[in-house]
Amino acid sequence: MSGEPVTVWARPERGTRGPAAAHSRAELTAVAVALADRGGLTAVTMRQVAKELGVGQASLYRYLSGRADLLDLMADAAAGEIDLAEPLSGDPVADLVALAVRTKAVHLRHPWLSDIPPEPLRLGPRGLDYLEYALRALAPVRLPGRAKVEAVALMNALTAQFARAELQGARTDTDRRTAQAAYLNEAAARGDHPHLAAALADGTATEPAGPATDPAADPQELFARTMHRVLTGLVQPAP
Repeated sequence: MSGEPVTVWARPERGTRGPAAAHSRAELTAVAVALADRGGLTAVTMRQVAKELGVGQASLYRYLSGRADLLDLMADAAAGEIDLAEPLSGDPVADLVALAVRTKAVHLRHPWLSDIPPEPLRLGPRGLDYLEYALRALAPVRLPGRAKVEAVALMNALTAQFARAELQGARTDTDRRTAQAAYLNEAAARGDHPHLAAALADGTATEPAGPATDPAADPQELFARTMHRVLTGLVQPAP
């Protein structure tokens, strides 16, 4: 390729050289997503995608410049699974928390998403739709546009981290998690860490201490509560 670098979205669907392409980018993306769902992101290689399609690896370069393009396509396909048809309530925090909950569900459905290297501008058509929806939710907030974009970026990063932790927690042995929680509570009870003890003792029926001290804590409720607090702070205009 020559000239200025362009994203996969700015290039033609199919290259103009060589025989007519037999597959579409959508087909390549679907194969790559299926591979990642089965074997994680490391299972997604140009060679394996070509094998699944029954074509030579070289033929993929009529669609893509490399694996980075494939990751862009996969990330955008996942963004397309997030429901953006949900009407906005007019409450920016509530609307963004609801969006984050729907986004986390997609991360849990596709664990490999958390392994895609984060890039602030990794945005395809569906990603742009997602960002537009989030900024529309923030329209009532009196903040500079850049601060709104930063708030959405932080929301997405926190969502990915919570999804990763939830997936890891599901794979962690229950007895091990119980032992870890017991150790933390015993350490706090010895009196050497009074602030920790006070924090653990401060939980209420509506505000459990969380998975660190309660292996049975509801990760969904914890996520929504934490995200609400974070977003409330982010959308307050700076003094």
